[in-house]
Amino acid sequence: MKREKPEFDQQILDLSRVTRVTKGGKQMSFRACVVIGDRKGRVGFGLEKGKDVQIAVEKAVNHAKKNLIHIPIVKETIPHRVDAKFKAGRVMIKPAPRGSGIIAGSSLRVVLELAGVPNASGKIMGKTNNKVTNLKAAIEALKGFNKNAVRTAKAGATTKKEKPVALKKEDGQKALPKEESSVMEKKTSKSKITKKETTKKE
Repeated sequence: MKREKPEFDQQILDLSRVTRVTKGGKQMSFRACVVIGDRKGRVGFGLEKGKDVQIAVEKAVNHAKKNLIHIPIVKETIPHRVDAKFKAGRVMIKPAPRGSGIIAGSSLRVVLELAGVPNASGKIMGKTNNKVTNLKAAIEALKGFNKNAVRTAKAGATTKKEKPVALKKEDGQKALPKEESSVMEKKTSKSKITKKETTKKE
């Protein structure tokens, strides 16, 4: 039996061991930061703790599914540039031309790949290397798209070019190719001019 593909792809961004000091002693647990996405514009992250790595990851995935965001993709990239700041993390994401791919690193690259953005350019401009902080800054940036800009970009992408008007063919005549039709039009226009000149001379 073939297994069905999961709805979301997931990637563990950060996994660390955490100790909690209590009256009875130290209690060790694991903290997992997981990013999920369907590669069709939806992405989310979860940060949870558990006594085991597997428990922590499962809890983080369930938390991420409850906090999904939708990223508009227009012309195989994002609509416009966005900037965001979260604590010490600062992130900049801007559109990129077709074929350039994702030009970014660390947590910013993970988010854009799982969201399914084909082409984008991003940079972490903050003073921290904390992956979780930069991830939260990236999510805040991707939430900040202007609705009007998204609408206009989508409208521009969907507008179709006007098709050239074909010549009407009379009954019993075959349609001429474009080059021949243009030559025929020139000949008919010249014949009309000559007829007008002859009538004036008479």
